Amino acid sequence: MALDTDSEESDAALLVGFARGEQSAARALTGRHLPRVFAHAYRLLQDKAEAEDVAQEAMLKLWKIAPRWREGEAKVSTWLYRVTANAATDRLRKRRTVGLEAAPEQEDTAPSVEAGLIAEDRQNALHTAMETLPDRQRNALVLRHFEDLSNPEIATALETSVEAVESLLGRARSALADKLSHLRPAARRVKQEKGARI
Repeated sequence: MALDTDSEESDAALLVGFARGEQSAARALTGRHLPRVFAHAYRLLQDKAEAEDVAQEAMLKLWKIAPRWREGEAKVSTWLYRVTANAATDRLRKRRTVGLEAAPEQEDTAPSVEAGLIAEDRQNALHTAMETLPDRQRNALVLRHFEDLSNPEIATALETSVEAVESLLGRARSALADKLSHLRPAARRVKQEKGARI
């Protein structure tokens, strides 16, 4: 989720403090942003180790640009979302040369085996379908539905217009609906079978 204005002003001040060598500023910024950066990377990559690498890479880039940071040009959180999305996208491009068998399996936390299999199939299908989306569509979708950013915030993070974000989201949702439409009949059939047994 996006930070409020006071937090963003505090972020900029902390970044200036870090550039002056204040380690407490670095600790405060890391504590505030590293969990969000990691969560964003994990949603894009679905791999904990890679998400940790991307999160560390994004924070290192923030430290490197701290002396040149210009207050008011960009929000620290938005800048980090953009850097994280770009790093994750680079890794996904490299990963596409590897077969789908290498994709991590989803952990089954459902109460029944049948429900667990359906949930796992849906999760795998969603992950696979999202991997087929163009990078900008996937990034917009993740920022909107997993990070709860507004369209203007997404536009800033992706360096585009709000209208372009709306178009990206519309095309992404439409593509996912088409790719996942085969799951609806199976889900209905399982519900009907359960109803017949009761």
